[in-house]
Amino acid sequence: MTDHAVIADHPGYDFAFLLDGNGGGAELTWKDINHWRAEQGPLWLLLDQTSEIARRWLIDKSAISPIVCEALLAEETRPRSIAINGGILVIIRGVNLHPEASPEDMVSIRLWIEEHRVIAVRVRHLQAVRDLHEKIVASTGPQTPPDFLIQLSERLLERMRPVIDSLEERADDLEEAIAEGRSPQEIRRELPRLRQQAIILRRYLAPQRDAFVRLHSEMPPWFDATHRGRIREIADRTMRNVEDLDALRERASVVQDEVYNLISDHMNRTIYLLTLVATIVLPLSFLTGLLGVNVGGIPGANSPWGFTVLSLGLLALAVIEVVVFKKMKWL
Repeated sequence: MTDHAVIADHPGYDFAFLLDGNGGGAELTWKDINHWRAEQGPLWLLLDQTSEIARRWLIDKSAISPIVCEALLAEETRPRSIAINGGILVIIRGVNLHPEASPEDMVSIRLWIEEHRVIAVRVRHLQAVRDLHEKIVASTGPQTPPDFLIQLSERLLERMRPVIDSLEERADDLEEAIAEGRSPQEIRRELPRLRQQAIILRRYLAPQRDAFVRLHSEMPPWFDATHRGRIREIADRTMRNVEDLDALRERASVVQDEVYNLISDHMNRTIYLLTLVATIVLPLSFLTGLLGVNVGGIPGANSPWGFTVLSLGLLALAVIEVVVFKKMKWL
């Protein structure tokens, strides 16, 4: 089922399921959603934040605290988690894997999770959410609201790891280019993009790590020991991703320093060679200038061998200068 078909069939939400406790679930309509009771089983509803129908339902009919509704419908969000009135508000982000999109342009998903209900709100689509939809259709999906949060978080981490690995491979390539002595200009073109992506990813992953750590410490009683262990593992994996991004930024800084050193060395060598050339040419220019003045008494002015002798003398002087510079280790 395509996104367009889902939205056309259900204005205001992408899909809604009544979970059967065995990994599957029955799809619901707005009428079913409005008449849902906890005794029927866990509910999962994915709302479209841009839909006025979804916004009105969330505010007027969801029985969710206005503070929570405001957070779910906010235009700008940062990853966080907080326990409120027996439920938990969780806002997390995943990498943008849509065609022609930048992975660091992370997509948010806002969740209100109660013991028997999950209300998810999205602005843009996340492949991890679609994966859960497909798993429920195949009866291999989450069985409870805590399962939903855990499986969604694990899916987001699975898709984030290849992006970080790709950044690390690019850093390896840049370090190899430095070792091979490739053009610093080529490296300078790639380096800012790498650093920018690492910085942006870390900007969202660091608070996401804090959100999972806080969730683990403030977990509601309806999360069992298995859920707690998996949340702790998710927090650890997120922390490792943040540490990898920190290391990546440090590696990029080292590469940048090496590039600047290469450019500086190249400029110093160029200036040094120009200085040596000027030093060698200066006495020759002085002599030719002195002998070229338009006054009487210039030696050799009337001799047919004057120019030859002068040229050989200048050449000898240049050779003597080169020999002296080499002995002084200037060359």
